[in-house]
Parts: sequence; structure tokens; C-alpha cells
Amino acid sequence: MRLSQLRRLSFWLSFLAVGVIVYDLGFKHDLTTEFYLTNIYFFTLSIGMITIITRYFLRKELLAKKVKIFDAVILFLYTILLLAKVTDIPEDLGFLNFFNKMGWVYVAVLTYFVRELSTSNIHVNNDQINPAQLFIGSFLVLILFGTFLLMLPQASYENLSLIDALFTSTSAVCVTGLIVVDTGTYFTQFGQTVILILIQLGGLGIMTFASYFSYFFRGKSSYENQIMLKDVTNSQKIGEVFVVLKKIILLTFSIELIGAVFIFSSLEKDLIPGIFNKIFFSIFHSISAFCNAGFSTLENSLYEPEFEFNYLLQLVIIALFVLGGIGFPLLFNLYRYFVYSFKKRLVSFNNPKECLHLPWVLNLNSRIILVTTGVLLLAGTVLFCFFEYDNTLASHSPFGKFVVSLFGAATPRTAGFNNVDMSALNFSTVMVIFLLMWIGASPGSTGGGIKTTTFALATLNFLSIAKGKDRVEVYRRQVSDLSMRRAFAIMALSLVVIGTAVFLIASFDSEMTLLSIAFECFSAYSTVGLSLGITASLSGSSKLVIIAVMFIGRVSMLTILIALLRRVKHLNYKYPQEEILMN
Repeated sequence: MRLSQLRRLSFWLSFLAVGVIVYDLGFKHDLTTEFYLTNIYFFTLSIGMITIITRYFLRKELLAKKVKIFDAVILFLYTILLLAKVTDIPEDLGFLNFFNKMGWVYVAVLTYFVRELSTSNIHVNNDQINPAQLFIGSFLVLILFGTFLLMLPQASYENLSLIDALFTSTSAVCVTGLIVVDTGTYFTQFGQTVILILIQLGGLGIMTFASYFSYFFRGKSSYENQIMLKDVTNSQKIGEVFVVLKKIILLTFSIELIGAVFIFSSLEKDLIPGIFNKIFFSIFHSISAFCNAGFSTLENSLYEPEFEFNYLLQLVIIALFVLGGIGFPLLFNLYRYFVYSFKKRLVSFNNPKECLHLPWVLNLNSRIILVTTGVLLLAGTVLFCFFEYDNTLASHSPFGKFVVSLFGAATPRTAGFNNVDMSALNFSTVMVIFLLMWIGASPGSTGGGIKTTTFALATLNFLSIAKGKDRVEVYRRQVSDLSMRRAFAIMALSLVVIGTAVFLIASFDSEMTLLSIAFECFSAYSTVGLSLGITASLSGSSKLVIIAVMFIGRVSMLTILIALLRRVKHLNYKYPQEEILMN
């Protein structure tokens, strides 16, 4: 048998095994069926391990050391699972009881599938499909697959309708957080796990995971794929694409792990029964917070009697969604800046005559994001505290008022968690939240909105025109005309989408107030997840509108237009310019 045929056989075998897992977890079975399903898993893993070993002898090219280590880990895990399957485990091998659980079998099968999928040759015709279409298509496929999983009988305690499953899946993939049913009480542990996976894949983008693991196992990638991923990862050089992908994935998992540990330690001892439930709660909220999803297993998010005054937990959540919302390019740039500053101080200390100089370590993009984010957080905190001091903040201590106000200023920028009664907010506070939701997070992050840089460029342009300048300048740099055009295009398109959605929902659900409808549409477009309490009571048509708005807000209307319209090549001519009357 050829190597390509063996690889193809192994892939389809792993694919069928994943289908069996979906059937196993999604439906109820008797003991006989579970016995046969378990045997299918071990048969699949046995054949899979044999094919992996065989391919080492048939393969002509050398595999990378990291791939060999990965395969060794899979073989070791499979051996442990095979030993743990033995009915009578010897006393000296008592540790195998820890692995004698179906969860480890699922992990082994899924890992085997990811390994085979990543080594498969999937060719995309770049002449027919551009990167924008591929990006949008990946989200559509993930949403539809998530809808299918959430409709399985074992995913929820009650039958979930198609539109509610589609709404929940879209909200999770688009990291929005708007819900039509309570996540903690309506969905089972399997359903909540599906939502968590959708949040993680949607937050970073399924293309990020697929591209990196493909490169990890194959050790190479086409030039077209690297060009496409260069824009996705905001890399400066094509050769840095997969290095940046690796950093993004490692940084994400590291922050989420640290966040889960802090959340776990901030919980009261007997607040959540069972160590597993406590761990799952911590992981779920850490991933949801960093990905700016806003999903919570609590009925009223953090506005629960047991969590309302847990300021340590709220500070951890704030840190997570602020880190997720400022963007990976800024985090990497800040890392370079602090390393440079440390080296500079070290060199100056050891030899005062020498000077380590690297100009513009903190680039213009990072400076604008830091200043804009800082101003929005400070202004939002002050305004929230001022308007809600004797209202929703009345029951909190002075320190608690600060934490809750900071939370209220940060969460509208696409995080979606709430620690106050949203329906009890003053009208002036709601107006502030409108603005913060519309601005949203920073580019290259897990958040939505028009982005902080867009808002900053628009503000700078207003000031530049008022001063009579013919260009926008900041930090001794001139902003390009293309950036300014994109900024105003993004702002205009966002208002068109939101305005259309408000009009449609007001037509479908005329009994609802315009304020609550507009709040819902702004929240959906900016993938925030905050609501004034009308999401569950929306009609089917209005839910479809919100689904469309959430999707458009996640992939951006500009990306959709790029995917639909044929790009015009650079023109080698210019028409005479004329001024257009504005006022």
C-alpha cells in the first residue's frame, strides 16, 4: 500500500471515529451499545497507531523532532488506555484507574483526528476563492456545525428549536454572549462544553488553529497560504506568519490557564459543589472572558447574590477581557518594548558610556491603542460611578463602587458580562454604554466593534480639519489616506447595518421600546452580549436579524464586501480632482 493511500485510510478512519463520538455523546444508549462503541474507539486507535508507525518506515522525507515527540505521546497515551481497559488492574499499577475513564478515550480519538486532518493535503483554488471568502466560510461552517451539535438530545435538558440552536451557536462563534435560553440551566455538561469549544475557536478563528497545526505536522505551507495568513495575523513579514500563529496560540492558552487558576482561587470554598464543577466553572469563565464572549453558566452573569460582591473575581474577569480586547499585536509589541527597556537599563548600568538604541519600539498603532483604551476606561469608569452612585452602586463599599464602575466601563467594549441589573441603569448610563459598545475593542483582538483605532482616527481627523490641516498627524507621523478611508468606511457601514436591524426588529416586534431594540442591535453588531432583557422574547424573524447582525459584526461588513466584489487592480491613471460641497 502506498503512503498516500495509507494516510487517506487513516484520515477517514479517524473522521468516522469522531462521528461515533458525536453519536455517543449526543444520544442516550444502553450498556450493550456503549460496549460496542468503546470497542470501536479502541479498534480505531489500534489501526491508527499501526498506520502512524508504518508510515515512519514508508516515509522518505524526515519528520521534524516535534512531530516525532507528538506521535510518541499519542502512542504512550494509547498504551496507557489499553492497559487501563483491563478489568483487573494490579495494585502496583493503581494509577491506571485515573485513565480508566471514557474522557481520555475521547481525547485520544480527537487528538488522532487532528493529527490526520493536519497532515492532509487540502488545496484551495486562490483564483476562485479569495482570503475574505475563506475567512467568512470558515465561520459559517463552524456556526452550522455548532448548531447541529447543540440540537443533539444530550446537549440540552429540553428540546432546543432550530432557530434557538442557530442563535446560540452564532452568539458563541461570534463571541457575542447574547442568549435566548439560560446557558447554565438549559444546557447539559456536553452542551456547555460545545459552547465553550465554539467560543475558543470563534475567538481566535478556526483558520488560526487549522493553519498552525497543518504547519506543525507538515512543516511547510504554500506561498499563497502564507500571504493570506499574513493579513489574518497582522505579521510584518511573510516568514513570521507561523511564528506569530504559535505565539498567539501559546499566549492565549497561557493567559486563559492563569485566569482559570485565579478564578478558582477567588471562589468561596462551598459555593460550587464538587471539584470538577469548580474547575469547569473556572475554565469556562476564563475562556469566555478572554475571548470577550460574555457567556456565563450563572443565570444573571455575575449579578448573583453569591458573586455580586466578589470583587477579586470581578477584577480577574476585567483583566482577562481587557487583555483579550487590546489585541495580540499590541501585546507582542509591549513585550518587545519591555525587553528593550530592560536591556537598555542593564547595558547602561554595566557600562554607562554605551547606549542601546532602537527607535520606535512602541509603534504608532500601539500608542494609539494604549491612549484610546486608557481614555475610554478612565472616562467610562468616572461616568458610570457618577451616574450610578446612588442607584445600582448604592449597596457597594467605596472600593466596591470603584471595581463595579471599572467593570461597567470595560465590559461594554465587547466583553458582555454584567455585575449590575442592566434594566435598572439610568438613561444617561445607557447612553454611555451605547458609545462604548459601538467603539468596542482593538484591532487584532478577540473583540468586536468599530475598534479603538477607527474611533481615534476619526477624532484626529475632526481636529485636523478644524485646524485647517490637509493631513492627519500624530506622534510625528502622518496617517495614510488609506487608513483614513477605511476608518470612515467602517464607521458608515456599521451605522447602516445597525440602522437597518433596528428598523426591521421594530417592524417585527412593534410592542418593544426603541431604546431596548437599539441597545440589542448595537450589542449584537459589536459582539458585546449586553441586553436590556428582550433577547429571549424576540420573535423568530427578529432573532434571524440579530443572528445576521452578530455574524456581520464578527467578520465586519467591509470583509463581506471584499468577498463579494471583485478587486480592481491598481489603476495607472488619475482623473482631475474637484471639491464637493459639504455645508
